[in-house]
Amino acid sequence: MPEPITGIDPNRVRANLERVRERAGENVEILVATKYVPIDEMETLAEAGVDLVGENRLQDLEAKHERYGDAFTWDFIGTLQSRKVKRIVPLVRLIHSLASESALEQLGRHAGPETEVLVEVNLSGEESKAGISPQALGEFIERCPARVVGLMTMPPFTDDPEASRPYFARLAELAAEHGLSRLSMGTSQDWEVAVQEGATIIRLGSGLLR
Repeated sequence: MPEPITGIDPNRVRANLERVRERAGENVEILVATKYVPIDEMETLAEAGVDLVGENRLQDLEAKHERYGDAFTWDFIGTLQSRKVKRIVPLVRLIHSLASESALEQLGRHAGPETEVLVEVNLSGEESKAGISPQALGEFIERCPARVVGLMTMPPFTDDPEASRPYFARLAELAAEHGLSRLSMGTSQDWEVAVQEGATIIRLGSGLLR
């Protein structure tokens, strides 16, 4: 398991952010994944100019949001467990990872008309990955009680960014087919390829913070 990211240098993070913004363009949101950022380091991120963060775990989201709620815009990017939907919905702008029938049911109970979600799509067919199959996507979107505004995917892990390109291109095709405008795709190793294929949100972690 990766070590917590401590001793964050706000000047380095600010420089990294500026570099990514310059290369990604103004229309791409840079989400900073804070799974491994201790709560006391969140203030440093705000100082560095980070404004959009994504949490993977409910308990961390709750603790960090309680202390720094107004400092950031908050998204949920981790596996969406149905029993936690009720507590996640009020804290975030956007859920990136809707991918199960049970979570769909809980959204029906706890989502408001303003609740926005991305549907996670499993484009690789890997059983270890969450996500709706492309074939089932349209029907799943139709049954979603929250506003589906886009799609998210996680390609198979690779050290070669180009290997992710077909998955990003396919997600963009699916979004267009379903009239969806947001695409959450690309992480520290392949975000530039994701942007080339139409990403509107890139999720960056240690590559941005170290």
